Amino acid sequence: MEKLKVLEKDKLNELLLNGKSLFYFTAGWCPDCNFIEPLMPEIEAEYSDFKFYKVDRDEQIELCQDWGIFGIPSFVAYNNGVELDRYVNKERKTKEQIESFMNKLD
Repeated sequence: MEKLKVLEKDKLNELLLNGKSLFYFTAGWCPDCNFIEPLMPEIEAEYSDFKFYKVDRDEQIELCQDWGIFGIPSFVAYNNGVELDRYVNKERKTKEQIESFMNKLD
């Protein structure tokens, strides 16, 4: 999973337009994020048709504001620049819940 460093908008747009992508918003201090973090490689392997990007909420606060990410962990899926769906709330998420969200995307 590629970690997004602070990006300029044109670089982000380039990523969005490049097939299926999933943006995973997280932070090191977040207990719910730390709960799901060890399972993310399994989820990424299971959905290999998506390019996964890990977005540090603290490093990307402007992106979080622009995208309406007010709770973490959160997930936003895109396909060629079009938002497919989002799983954004302040609740702890299980592997099964994330897989259910991913299964809706196809």
